[in-house]
Amino acid sequence: MKITLLCIGKTDDQHISQGIEVYTKRLKHYISFQQIIIPDLKNSKNLTEAQQKEKEAQLILKQISNLDYVVLLDERGKTYSSMEFSVFLEKQMIGSVQHMVFVIGGPYGFDNSVYERANGKVSLSKMTFSHQMVRLFFVEQIYRAFTIMRGEPYHHE
Repeated sequence: MKITLLCIGKTDDQHISQGIEVYTKRLKHYISFQQIIIPDLKNSKNLTEAQQKEKEAQLILKQISNLDYVVLLDERGKTYSSMEFSVFLEKQMIGSVQHMVFVIGGPYGFDNSVYERANGKVSLSKMTFSHQMVRLFFVEQIYRAFTIMRGEPYHHE
């Protein structure tokens, strides 16, 4: 299985970028992982919230194939413990999912067209985090999930 994290906008905080890089390198021992960054929209101040979500949706959907298993990182998604998330990923692998795409949307969330395409939604917390922080937290959780699957001592419960 291959996992892609698809994000709107770049991470401009060097500390967050370095953290993401650390966990991305660690993930290479377990799975094919990549992060795809869709550039922020230009002149977004001239767009309504709905227009911005629609334009971002077009860019997101261009990156996704019909065969991809798409999971949105969304505040209304299912919450998992780290152990439960590991089981979720393992089930997808056993279920022959070839490519999972996790998507972090823009500041206003997702257009309905992206919700309609998605196979599921995951929430990292009931709290709200910056889009940059979510990337780091999520990449770490993917890494944690694989160490749990392998019975490695990274996760303590």
